[in-house]
Amino acid sequence: MPTPDLSTERLLTENFFTRHPEQAADQLEMATSSEAAGILAQLTPRIASVAFRRVAPAKALDILLEIDREHARQLLRDLDPPQAGALLSGLSEEERRELLAGLAPSESRVLQSLMQYPEDSAGRLMDPRIAIFRPGITAGEALERLRSMKPGRRFFDLLLVDETGRLSGSVPLHQAVLAEPDTMLTELIAGPPLAVSAFATREEVVATLELQRLANIPVIDYNDKPIGSIRLAELVSAVETEISANLVSVTGASKEERALSTVGFAVRKRLPWLQLNLLTAFLAASVVGLFEDTIARFTALAVLLPVVAGQSGNTGAQALAVVLRGLTLREITLRHWARVVFKEFSTGLINGLGVALVTCAGVYVWSGSTGIVLVIGVAMVLSMAIAGVAGALIPILLSMLGQDPAQSSSIVLTTVTDVFGFFSFLGLAVVFSSYL
Repeated sequence: MPTPDLSTERLLTENFFTRHPEQAADQLEMATSSEAAGILAQLTPRIASVAFRRVAPAKALDILLEIDREHARQLLRDLDPPQAGALLSGLSEEERRELLAGLAPSESRVLQSLMQYPEDSAGRLMDPRIAIFRPGITAGEALERLRSMKPGRRFFDLLLVDETGRLSGSVPLHQAVLAEPDTMLTELIAGPPLAVSAFATREEVVATLELQRLANIPVIDYNDKPIGSIRLAELVSAVETEISANLVSVTGASKEERALSTVGFAVRKRLPWLQLNLLTAFLAASVVGLFEDTIARFTALAVLLPVVAGQSGNTGAQALAVVLRGLTLREITLRHWARVVFKEFSTGLINGLGVALVTCAGVYVWSGSTGIVLVIGVAMVLSMAIAGVAGALIPILLSMLGQDPAQSSSIVLTTVTDVFGFFSFLGLAVVFSSYL
């Protein structure tokens, strides 16, 4: 029997892809990435894209990396923009730049905008490398396809879609492994599909995972088509990374700095904030300078001044840490600002009363002056209450202004607590100077 020439083979392939795109997508998924790339390279982009858009994202990513760049760009052009954006988000930054560079500026802008999901949305947190299967596939066939994919992929669930590509259910990988090879995947679906929108917030994702007691959950686009997956373990890891970065940035150091970063990098990132801190220190010192005569008359005030400033600073730092953690973990949002500020004011006021009682007793034993006891007692309560408000309000105000609430909050807080601490203590000393 004569072997068909290449043109005949190509015509047969094009006819198969045109008439049976679902089966063609199955064949692409069963083939190795290089084989699939070779098949698509023979076809016109219009015909190839019909089947390619039905290929599971994980396999589609592998094919994009194997096929030549011009063909890859043509395939991206013929995909639905959300699907193309989701695929691109799974590539490295260098690979994305290389593909986008060959597109028209308008096309590139559209795809880049689709990759820019809102901060902390499911689209930003998801992993687009998921395993998608259509109806009519058995557990054995699904596992065979997974084996043909590049190593390094991590799959926990097999996602099933209907004829239109919408999510119809999911099967845990271990169930597919334990099932008989000829068992249909649809028979292993336990219940209705659970998923979150790509635009769902991190709080919504966490709430869904906790409510449904899931280890991971699919992410869907506006057409209910799966485009990624979020795993609880990685979500927790992302939060831990953010918290640790905030702990660094709150002191004025850079989030990008590491323990083994170069000296030059550390100096560039830290020095500007240290200079700002110096400016704020002079501001606090200027407040003390306003009461120079009072301090000269009553030298005991100079001894006690750091006590008031230190306690108010610690109070503000406690409030700041709690509010920053609440914002990071999404325990609170900006609409809770009044409640949070009132809570920290009340806490600072009550703690101030408790600390003031002990301070007054110690100062009276040391100085024997009821006037100084009165001044430091009232100043301690006022400064600690104000410090609590400042510690809560500073990160919230920075968030309202669209700034990073952790970025050097402690420097701003130190200025506020020092200025108010000094002013309240020395101002009260002037008011009650006749009793000192």
